[in-house]
Amino acid sequence: MESPVSESDEPRPHFASPPEAPAPTPEDESEAEINPLAGGIPYRDMNLIKPLMGALEHAGYEFCTPVQSAVIPAAMRGKDVIGQAQTGTGKTCAFLVPFLNRWRPHKTKGPIGLVMLPTRELALQVAREAEKLAPSKHFRTIAAYGGTGMQKQLSGFAAGCDLVVGTPGRIIDHLRRGSLTLEHVKYVVLDEADRMLDIGFRPDIEKILRRCPEKRQTLLMSATVPDSIKKLVDRYMVNPLHLNLSPKTLTVDKIRQTYITVEKDRKFDLLLKVIAREQPRQCIIFVERKRWADNLLKKMKPLVPGTYAIHGDLTQTLREKIMAAFRTGRVKFLIATDVASRGIDVTGISHVINYDMPNDLENYVHRIGRTGRIGRDGVAIAFVEPEEGDQLTQIENMINRLIEEDRIEGFEAYTPRKRYDTPKLASTVGQDRPEAPVEPEPEKKAVYGKTKKKYSSRL
Repeated sequence: MESPVSESDEPRPHFASPPEAPAPTPEDESEAEINPLAGGIPYRDMNLIKPLMGALEHAGYEFCTPVQSAVIPAAMRGKDVIGQAQTGTGKTCAFLVPFLNRWRPHKTKGPIGLVMLPTRELALQVAREAEKLAPSKHFRTIAAYGGTGMQKQLSGFAAGCDLVVGTPGRIIDHLRRGSLTLEHVKYVVLDEADRMLDIGFRPDIEKILRRCPEKRQTLLMSATVPDSIKKLVDRYMVNPLHLNLSPKTLTVDKIRQTYITVEKDRKFDLLLKVIAREQPRQCIIFVERKRWADNLLKKMKPLVPGTYAIHGDLTQTLREKIMAAFRTGRVKFLIATDVASRGIDVTGISHVINYDMPNDLENYVHRIGRTGRIGRDGVAIAFVEPEEGDQLTQIENMINRLIEEDRIEGFEAYTPRKRYDTPKLASTVGQDRPEAPVEPEPEKKAVYGKTKKKYSSRL
């Protein structure tokens, strides 16, 4: 029998029909909650085509992660799927394997698969994974993203491709130019959907989905599923299976989370002390603004070799070089803004330091998710200024976990303010009275789960 990826010139369907699915159960047609800590099944038990199975074995992939164990079988049956899971749980393979398993050699010029995601780094990461797992040497992937020249992408589209992985803005650019057509697309993935909506890609996403054939399979991968995503689901997906793979708490249990109270002008000295104590294997240091990243790099690089910064103002070529060096370990310390919080998939990251607390609380979860990848241990340390106590408490409430206080032995990062109680004088008219005794206020204790007015009560 001829291999499903034979190089024969006979025309073949470019996307195989899904196998006939068994009668749906109530669980199939409603939201299903999966235990994210359960063991994954072997890829060899998934009935994959031989070329894809060979590519997985060559890449060293033997067992599915829990996310892959849940999403792949449902997607292989042709169902629309919402995969709700944290970053670092193996979502990329979860949506690539079903597409690659149904791919067949074809003469169609335009892509039959489309993956949309929020950042250039993530586009490159997914495109590399698709190339690594390609079931044939004739399988072609194009990464389409901004910040770089169009010519390479234009040439790729002119030659034809099977899968486009790109940011919505650049995909729209190609659609307007006429260099890309979506009329043959059978498989669409919205990866990191919540992040794409957060940064304003919703109009572009809807324009792109309207250009895709109605008869297609759609997967949506997201860490959270707010109402804004549910509107997309209702409009562009057909009876999707919602697989909730998020743990009850939003952070991985194996990540050791602590905070250190620090004055703003002592942050840099504290950073050097923390690095000396922790000796990270690889570390991401998160700051809130691009200018702050550059300023920190100027101070840090002469003292800490192997330090670089990455943010949106760098050229795409430079960003790619820095990320390539970070993946190989030549860059040990990476100063980053939140643009990188979901676009870095490096398994060797042992530490995440929140040099600046995030303005968006959910970004805390995405930042620390850069360590502890796929069940590994990790360390997350937050530098908290005295006035940021409410922010810390809100994060604790969100993750349903108390973050422990940490200190550097022999280093005073924060000088507690002295509190002076002004005695209350009894109001008198025309006579002297002794001062009324003032009852001292009871000491405010931090009660987990309750909002506190002042952070200083925890010190």
